[in-house]
Amino acid sequence: MIRCNFYIDGAWVEPLRPGAEHPIVNPADESVMGAVAMGSAEDAARAVQAARRAFEGFSQTTMAQRRAWLAQLKTVFEQRYTEMAQAISHEMGAPWDLAYDSQAECGPGHIQATLDAAADYPFEAPIGTHGQLLAEPIGVCVLITPWNWPINQIMSKLAPALLTGCTVVMKPSEFAPLSARLVAEMVHEAGYPPGVFNLLYGDGPVVGSALCADPEVDLVSFTGSTAAGVSVAKAAADTVKRVVQELGGKSPNLVFADAPLEETIGRAVRKCFNNTGQSCNAPTRLLVQRAVYDEAVAIAARVAAQVRVVHPRERGDGVGPLAMRRQFETVQRFIQLGIDEGARLVAGGLGRPDGFERGYYVKPTVFADVRNDMAIAQQEIFGPVLCILPFDDEAHAIRLANDTPFGLAAYINTANPETAQRVARRLRAGTISINGVGNEYCSPFGGYKQSGNGREWGRFGLQDYLEYKCINGQ
Repeated sequence: MIRCNFYIDGAWVEPLRPGAEHPIVNPADESVMGAVAMGSAEDAARAVQAARRAFEGFSQTTMAQRRAWLAQLKTVFEQRYTEMAQAISHEMGAPWDLAYDSQAECGPGHIQATLDAAADYPFEAPIGTHGQLLAEPIGVCVLITPWNWPINQIMSKLAPALLTGCTVVMKPSEFAPLSARLVAEMVHEAGYPPGVFNLLYGDGPVVGSALCADPEVDLVSFTGSTAAGVSVAKAAADTVKRVVQELGGKSPNLVFADAPLEETIGRAVRKCFNNTGQSCNAPTRLLVQRAVYDEAVAIAARVAAQVRVVHPRERGDGVGPLAMRRQFETVQRFIQLGIDEGARLVAGGLGRPDGFERGYYVKPTVFADVRNDMAIAQQEIFGPVLCILPFDDEAHAIRLANDTPFGLAAYINTANPETAQRVARRLRAGTISINGVGNEYCSPFGGYKQSGNGREWGRFGLQDYLEYKCINGQ
């Protein structure tokens, strides 16, 4: 049995007041693996004060010192890499190959991208005829991270915060506590001074709100649902602190008639189902040109039926369980809603797959003949559920793709480079992928509309944690 407590001011500590604990449930079999200590507003204040005390000294360290610390953190991470993959697989049910090759790899990947971005970043530069522009650490940063790609979201925030000289209070999801706990151990092992990094668990209404409202906090970086993001922004508004958010998505995947259909549709289904559909940028709306629509639906149904549902311990490609009971129930509700709305179910459906009596496993599901005004086409399901919609021409495709409150990512598939570039410039989304080309760690990640504000990753992530000061004269 594992117990996750807090890391504050360089030491592992218990909550100030004994309170409720959150069970750590293995999503593969619903067994309880341990418990997470849930904090209070007083615990949040204690962590913020530790970060505030540490900021004065840490912000004055040299870039060379901070680069050395971050490089050491990368070394420690790589030494404990397998532990991290195991933690992610246990806490959220990621199949082993996904946990090892993709989820855990985000840690050293984002650290190195941050180090590379800082190498030529203009932290000090002349401006005008007699000015000097300084980029300085913004201060105490609260990092609120989700459970679906835990290390990707932790390290894409933590690495630039530490490198720029900020101090941190991290509140990870209580549904993904093991990976966050391991990060705290790594930070400690890397030798960061006490108070530079602090970790506590707690729910959003209590601990999250207290952290966002604390006047000693200078920035809140939040990744999660759009509804939760609204609450974060409201809690932070009274103290006029910077808020950076990466929120939900309902990303369109446009397939034109000239695209190689078998390859393209197969990739579209697998990309949607990756991480059991629990990715904010998953291409969950497949928009197919009407001339090849029926053939595309048939391919998607066949590919979905061939997707393996696997226990997280298994090697190879496959879809694992959803991360928690709440998400399992949400996905089941949306599948029923799609049936009730009149969409045509061509693969998957309600209930667990055959052979899985326990655990939060769902059937990889595909709906055809979806209208864009249906709930399953407009709301983020966060599970392996693909919606297929037909379009007539380029203008119709663009209109359907942009007809969503979200704008995180979009995908285009065509053999015509001119079409791809023309359409890409019309789509209201932060990241556009053409013919399966994906993101790199140096790419900006973030979205339009209700998908959030600001950008993370690489040099774009550095900017969130900096304030600019102009000194005029000698």
